[in-house]
Amino acid sequence: MEKTCSKKVFFLSLILLGIMWIIYRIVFKIPLGWNLTIYPHLWGNYLYITADLSNQHAKNLTEQNITPIKDTKHFLVSAYKDHRIDGTIRIISIIRRDDARRLYCIVGCAQHGFLVTVAEVDIHRDHFGFPYQTTDLLCKTEPKCDATNVTISNSVHTSDIPDMIFLPIRNRERKEHNFKYSFTVCISNLFGTYNNVLQFVQTIEVYKLLGIQKVVIYNTSCGPDLDKVLQFYREEGTLEILPWPIDQFLNPSKGWNFEEHKGDLHYYGQLTTLNDCIYRNMYRSKYLLLNDIDEIIVPYQHATLELLLEDLQRQNPTVGVFLIENHIFPKTHFDDMGRFHLTQWDKVPGINIMEHIYREPDRKNVYNPTKMIIDPRQVVQTSVHSVLKNYGDTLRVPPDVCRIIHVRVPLQGRLTKEQLIVDTKLWEYQKDLVQNIDSVLYKSGIYN
Repeated sequence: MEKTCSKKVFFLSLILLGIMWIIYRIVFKIPLGWNLTIYPHLWGNYLYITADLSNQHAKNLTEQNITPIKDTKHFLVSAYKDHRIDGTIRIISIIRRDDARRLYCIVGCAQHGFLVTVAEVDIHRDHFGFPYQTTDLLCKTEPKCDATNVTISNSVHTSDIPDMIFLPIRNRERKEHNFKYSFTVCISNLFGTYNNVLQFVQTIEVYKLLGIQKVVIYNTSCGPDLDKVLQFYREEGTLEILPWPIDQFLNPSKGWNFEEHKGDLHYYGQLTTLNDCIYRNMYRSKYLLLNDIDEIIVPYQHATLELLLEDLQRQNPTVGVFLIENHIFPKTHFDDMGRFHLTQWDKVPGINIMEHIYREPDRKNVYNPTKMIIDPRQVVQTSVHSVLKNYGDTLRVPPDVCRIIHVRVPLQGRLTKEQLIVDTKLWEYQKDLVQNIDSVLYKSGIYN
């Protein structure tokens, strides 16, 4: 009789445990065919789900640069392993600031299914009043997880994992030397009907003479002639074009000030693309130049950027951010002699920067804005004119050593030509520059 009762109690206990297990899975929306392992010493921080989902890690990987987070107003851009903070996964994102709720990381581990943890939300402080802002979503992992891909959910419930879109995790291998490139230029945004072909080609060719090996550009849209040039440089290997269809998801602003320009996001997501470019090239390039499409960072006392940085780093070994002053060359004033008013460039769309040799003088008590040359491994977050978070020191480089040549509409429009400063720095490159420009315009089909 006692044995019979014991058997009944045993089987009833098994049934009760089974019911409790099923209820637990239903509450947490865990498919009954999945294997769940919870490590008690990590409870509250990590949840492991090992699922029999063959090829799941590869099936739903996206190479798109903008991915909506389901059931939120937020977007994912890219994911990188940050070796500086114990291998935490840093996801570059665009977050609606007034809807910053709790989010969860779902990390794909090479051998152990998925790791679920709470995301740390770090909204960059420079938002210029716009509702959407660049944000880092930080996903902590632990040694057992060899993280290969990641996504974000607004719920800890995991039943949707088979249908989720995952980002590949880049920068999985750390590198401190022997980079593929010495200098890379990050051009943050190209949008609208921008078709300034001549200035763009002149800029790229000057940069190549200065030692630039790669240019990265985020392209929303451009004019037909410039598109030909972009494709030429891409095929040549100089240019990496990253599609940036931000206007398909948000109403991006064409300016930097929310009160004046309105829209959802600052200047077509310029801050997001600059930060993405830093992490994308962290282990590919020794230095990055962060500037706009109509600006050239030019050394004035050195023949190349490499020689400039060798001197600057030798004198300032702890510096990882070099601020370069912006100097305006008004496009309304031309060289009187017409030395570089070349007939073959007359029908090419855009500004001939070789004709504009007059530079606006510095204004007293006015801060000259800057762009940057950076060591990407020392930068955590950046704004447009300075970094927001970094590890090393920052140096403002004297303009007689290096400055930005920026040919555009004048800022000091009342100044006469006589009040401007003659600066023919770009003419120093004429021997190779003109023929190189002509070659690109011919090979890209701009010359008919």
